[in-house]
Amino acid sequence: MIKPPLADQALADSPADATVSAPDVLAKSFRSLERYRVTLRHGDGRASAITRDVLHVGHVIGVLAIDPGRNVIVLIRQFRLAAHLALGLGELVEIVAGHVEHGETAEDAARRECNEEIGVTPRMLHPILRFMPAPGVNDEYTTMFVGIVDSSAVPERAGAATETEDTQPICVDIETALAALDEGKVHNGYLIIALQWLALNRHKLKTIAANTE
Repeated sequence: MIKPPLADQALADSPADATVSAPDVLAKSFRSLERYRVTLRHGDGRASAITRDVLHVGHVIGVLAIDPGRNVIVLIRQFRLAAHLALGLGELVEIVAGHVEHGETAEDAARRECNEEIGVTPRMLHPILRFMPAPGVNDEYTTMFVGIVDSSAVPERAGAATETEDTQPICVDIETALAALDEGKVHNGYLIIALQWLALNRHKLKTIAANTE
């Protein structure tokens, strides 16, 4: 068996040689679902015609809320219908996350979502990752932060009443959270990515927190 050659350049996403049609709107509600016809030209001179549907989500933030002095992270538990249907585990554990509204910066949205979902505003935000969680089906683009918070101020219940959102904040020590990750007990992608970052970068927390002083 002939193996493909190893890449001889830095690994990175790159632009595509593609012509994209105007969208056909298939459904429009909280999000818009649109269909596109694409002509994709390949490096060897071939061209292919494909049709793809995209759910438009836009810019989103996630916040791993940490209280380094208490060795605690603040998570939330809330109902997710898709998880209920797919796994029978509708009460998901998650990090703070939400959409960046018109006129907001990512930092503005992160502070607002923390206040809404866990009832406290971070003293400081430190960006750690930017990623697309499901680029095969939607255009969601996420900026993830570490947020330094005071876990002693977290209320029992939170959530934005205007969005019929009911969240239960959870304060958990870092070891317990990482154990849940290792044992496969959590399924939310944002949470898994955040905890993987924490497992690799925990040694940076003191430096990050020091910038809040």
